[in-house]
Amino acid sequence: MFCGLFTGLLLEGRLQAQEKPTVHVAAAADLQPVMPAFAYAFEQKTGTKLTVSFGSSATLAQQIINGAPFDVFLGADFVFPEKVVAAGLATAAPLQYAKGTLVLFARKDSPLNPLHMEELTDPRVTKVAIADQFHAPFGRAGYAALDKLKILPQVTPRLVVAENVAQTAQFVVSGNAQLGLISLTLASSKAMADVGNYIRVPTVYPEILQYGVVMKNGPNRAGGEAFLEFIRSPEVQNKLTDFGLEPVK
Repeated sequence: MFCGLFTGLLLEGRLQAQEKPTVHVAAAADLQPVMPAFAYAFEQKTGTKLTVSFGSSATLAQQIINGAPFDVFLGADFVFPEKVVAAGLATAAPLQYAKGTLVLFARKDSPLNPLHMEELTDPRVTKVAIADQFHAPFGRAGYAALDKLKILPQVTPRLVVAENVAQTAQFVVSGNAQLGLISLTLASSKAMADVGNYIRVPTVYPEILQYGVVMKNGPNRAGGEAFLEFIRSPEVQNKLTDFGLEPVK
């Protein structure tokens, strides 16, 4: 009996020892195509796995404030990571890890191709997808761009508002919108490039500077700090353009 109990405890101990440590990441929706590469490289370098939850920056910030057990929050702007800091939940001020780019996206079979910004006011266009400007920084940038281009009043009746930028892209792919204002990370990913085309929106919108914070009371604070340091390292920063992001300047 004691031998069996000892063997069971020994086996359990070995299994626990073999389990890799994990960092729990809350990541803005524009990072969906990027995080698998980040996760693979980080695990290869450190032996630590990532588990990632995606959403709008506003939703993720609120989840963290409500007690969700994340180690790192990668927002799509400064505002929402700073809200987590203001709530006393982060180890330090937000650190920038990338810069995002806004694009106009359409399906390859769209009669609107080749794309131009003028297509936004084309009478054939009845649905333009955009992320919620109060929840998603790419949505805020989209509204700002439409305003600066002096076409917001014309386009507003056509807008279909999504919760986050990934859902915005899905609206176009599914045919529920003819055009979408989305992130370059999504538009340039293989899955999206197979079905659509994009052009960069003129940089009339405020810069999309993306920031991250580490949680004070996360399950793996040390791992969270290591991961945020990793994505800010030259090793990763030098490859960001491959994924539709710009490095920190």
